[in-house]
Amino acid sequence: MTFAIILVVIILIASVVFTLLLTGKSDEDYSSETKKNTANLTTIYIIAIFLSVVALAVYIYYFT
Repeated sequence: MTFAIILVVIILIASVVFTLLLTGKSDEDYSSETKKNTANLTTIYIIAIFLSVVALAVYIYYFT
């Protein structure tokens, strides 16, 4: 169980890092036009991480 939790956290962190790295490699016009998209995607990641932690806590509390 611990291994699965660690694996999920690593994948989430890597996804955020690689997404942010890829957004910096575009041309200047594209980058300026997609700042809102990057902010939205970052918000989605934050919400997904929060909900994952809550779901994990509920699972551990009620089912273990």
